[in-house]
Amino acid sequence: MLRTAPVVTADLVETTVPAPESLRPWFTELGRIPTVRDLAESFAHVPQAATTIVLRSQEGGPREALVIGPQTKALYSHPSKPASCLRLRLTHGAARPLFGVPAMLLTDRVVRLAELPGVAADLADELIELSADEVFGFLEDNLPQRISEDATRRTQREVLRSAVAALSADPHGRSVRALASDLAVSERQLRNLFTAGVGVSPKHFARIDRLRRILAQARNTPSAQFPASTVDYEPAHSLAQLAADNGYYDQSHLTADFRTLMGVPPSAFLRGAVPTPSPCRPLDRI
Repeated sequence: MLRTAPVVTADLVETTVPAPESLRPWFTELGRIPTVRDLAESFAHVPQAATTIVLRSQEGGPREALVIGPQTKALYSHPSKPASCLRLRLTHGAARPLFGVPAMLLTDRVVRLAELPGVAADLADELIELSADEVFGFLEDNLPQRISEDATRRTQREVLRSAVAALSADPHGRSVRALASDLAVSERQLRNLFTAGVGVSPKHFARIDRLRRILAQARNTPSAQFPASTVDYEPAHSLAQLAADNGYYDQSHLTADFRTLMGVPPSAFLRGAVPTPSPCRPLDRI
């Protein structure tokens, strides 16, 4: 079933602060989503090729420290109670040193931070009591001395991040073979680095990255006819132009890829015709 209403993505109501230099090996930014009080509003969670620590606070309920792995398809949710959250987004390759497991074990899953075997689990109880302004300072004081990585792991993370940057910089896509050659690694090594460090293959990462770029290009500023927390989507260019600008063979290929990742074709999403939202997904166990 589809519903027609303004589409609000969680990313668009989030304000972000970049991580300090001392924490860049593990985190890219801290995002804050303010308390959502309009429970008539649903959220689209756009696919994301990154792992995130979410510190969630629900009015009248307990605070939670969760880990959300890379999300390969869009989720449409509806809040049952007013809630806010802080989102600590990990750098690619940081899942194993922080959580003790490769990113691929977290893909499309939501788990409690305290239940993971890595060093970050020991900080869960303290993290959920902190304000947004306190999180980075707390992590700077408590995290670096707990993490031990050898030179090989650090080198692998640098190769992975170079690969991620190269894929993101090329809207027309690059073959895994060409990228591996540029980085002086084998195709198999590169795929293994992505599945362990990102949680998805290089090809799937590029698809998600391209989708997010298209949504950004199709985004307009908030409209006066909607509340400040909503955003109006209307492509500045035709879908055919968006397809050409982002390396698709034609508009039909963009539409097929968009439907696979978002559950609806781009024309439907842009007018707010999206799947009926579901309750928050249940927690998984590692």
